Amino acid sequence: MRILLLAGEESGVLYANQIRAEILRRWPEAEIRGYGDYGFRVDDLAVMGIGQVLKKIFYFLRVKKTMERAIGEWKPDVVCTVDYPGMNLKLAAYAKARGIRAVHVVCPQVWAWKQGRIPKIELALDRLCCFFPFEPGLFRPGFATFVGHPLVDEMAREKSNTEARRHGHAGEKVLAILPGSRMGEIEKHLPILLAVVNELQKSLCLCASVFKIIVPAANEKAYRAIVSCASRLKSSSCVLEVRRGGAREVLRRADAAVVASGTATLEAALAGCPTVLVYRVGWFFAAFARIVIKGVKHIGLANIIAEKAGVACPMPELLQENFTAENVLARLRPWLKDDAANAAARQSLAETMKLLRSDGGAIVRIVDQLNLA
Repeated sequence: MRILLLAGEESGVLYANQIRAEILRRWPEAEIRGYGDYGFRVDDLAVMGIGQVLKKIFYFLRVKKTMERAIGEWKPDVVCTVDYPGMNLKLAAYAKARGIRAVHVVCPQVWAWKQGRIPKIELALDRLCCFFPFEPGLFRPGFATFVGHPLVDEMAREKSNTEARRHGHAGEKVLAILPGSRMGEIEKHLPILLAVVNELQKSLCLCASVFKIIVPAANEKAYRAIVSCASRLKSSSCVLEVRRGGAREVLRRADAAVVASGTATLEAALAGCPTVLVYRVGWFFAAFARIVIKGVKHIGLANIIAEKAGVACPMPELLQENFTAENVLARLRPWLKDDAANAAARQSLAETMKLLRSDGGAIVRIVDQLNLA
């Protein structure tokens, strides 16, 4: 049994590793290959923006040609691609055209923009595994399957293993700040967030001993950027506890959080942490996004899920000019001062996140779709 399992980004690799483990649990004799077996590293594959892709166009053409040759010569029983649609959907289509089953994991965001891609996706694949419950309805009946979101299962396991407590000491308040992982995000977001913390300390009469501000950095580069940016803001009187990783544990412990848009907002929702979603980009990109993104009114995954289900969105979003210290403060104060308001916010998140659960677990259901038996 041969499976070509292709993931070209770090998040996709995490899911691919779980899929690999489940396949080998069921069929220990299975042979599984990926990009790495043909000399391609995730760090080289994972680039963002059309400019970066164009700079490496000949490299990506070589990746495509090499993997097409591998499909033709190795003849896998199934090609399972995970996210990374720009390259992976082309390779899946190449496999399907040669009679090899093609299954893709993670639905491209056609619900936000470029819905014209839907017929092409349907032609390229035998099966599409979706993480969000509203996605299968965008495609022809029987083509796409909602498998649940792997993060639901993963965070549930982590919670049962660690039994993380929300409060370390009686009366202690914990605010989690996740300003983003890229330098540009940190530079744009952190100064505003430090102003928020300073004002909260004053208005809530909280001293540093009972008001903890924890900033879990996504990686070492982000850690250095956060420390550097905070040290330059001489007017800040707050004391940040900057950590290397551990975001999920911090979010479970926190009374509230401010999180830059991205997967971390979904982790905050699954942790049940009342969260303000924030983000700022340059004016040109913001104008472009307003033009092309037509399918949703929100950018936070928890809010998009709620929006599609017709229920109240559980996470305030402050974007661009609306992302100010005053606006963030207005949304954080009730969660830090009023236990009832905090509990209501947690309940709203919990109700929305129920929509992401599936019977049997996401990874198990993905492997079921491979039809390897």
